[in-house]
Amino acid sequence: MSTLTRSEWDSFLARFPKAHLLQSGEWGDLKSNFDWSPERVQAGDSGAQILFRRLPLGLTIAYIPKGPVGEDWTALWPEIDLVCRRRKAILLKVEPDAWEGEDREIAAKMPGFIPSTSIQPRRTVVVDLSGSEDEWLARMKQKTRYNIRLAQKKDVLIRESTDIDAFQQLMMTTGRRDGFGVHTLAYYRRAYDLFTATGKAALLQAEYQGRALAAIMIFAAGERAWYLYGASSDEERNRMPTYLLQWEAMRWAAARGCKSYDLWGVPDEDEETLESQFEQRSDGLWGVYRFKRGFGGQLMRSVRAWDRVYKPLLYQVYLRIVKRGREG
Repeated sequence: MSTLTRSEWDSFLARFPKAHLLQSGEWGDLKSNFDWSPERVQAGDSGAQILFRRLPLGLTIAYIPKGPVGEDWTALWPEIDLVCRRRKAILLKVEPDAWEGEDREIAAKMPGFIPSTSIQPRRTVVVDLSGSEDEWLARMKQKTRYNIRLAQKKDVLIRESTDIDAFQQLMMTTGRRDGFGVHTLAYYRRAYDLFTATGKAALLQAEYQGRALAAIMIFAAGERAWYLYGASSDEERNRMPTYLLQWEAMRWAAARGCKSYDLWGVPDEDEETLESQFEQRSDGLWGVYRFKRGFGGQLMRSVRAWDRVYKPLLYQVYLRIVKRGREG
């Protein structure tokens, strides 16, 4: 079995410029500070970063977010099984880094797995960063172009920030206003420290007359960039700071060689439903869809998640707990 160190995993991933952020060594290290522990396994030309969540009695849940990496997973599964059994995993959940349309191909690579529910949002909007900035603007909705230019005219300034405390305060404001949970200050600070140390993240802040109006934490790995965390204050919202922030995030990503910018998470509905209802609905992710749709990206949906079950009775208990959590 080939279990890799963090530096060995980084060297392995360097061969895969399209690998997902959630398979990066930094992501594994981040999660290791918050109830997970990573194991990195390689077999042949494929590999996976597995996250283990500790449970009572020495049991665990194993999770491969947006992996494995590589094309041929045949030799990899036996190695992963050994690690999972050693760590007393009840199950292994795998969310492949693939889009709908690749379902049959992915299913053929998942022997012994059963279809399951996803942890990460399945549907998203991905912005193509090819071409000039004028071409980006041309692909956007007219209102979004207008709001970007309005923010510029209304003296909104965008700068890179290191103030994680201010970002956390904005996140708390946004969470209260829009009704969603936020991570702790320690989580955002650790994420910022880990990813900025390797040049894979930035905290962009929108300001007016020295006051922080909004901020986003963006990430880049290889050819792809992601918008994972964002927040805004209740002040000066008529200046449209969040639109200019996303514009500058796209420019930041392109300057690092990224070919796409993933806006990360919209309601899991088909495009016809989204377009017919987004003006009436603001619950859940509907409000962010109204915002994200304007940036000229393509609506994409990832393939489903898969579970490999190691302890069937405990797996049934796990499913009941997950179901109660969703219903609650």
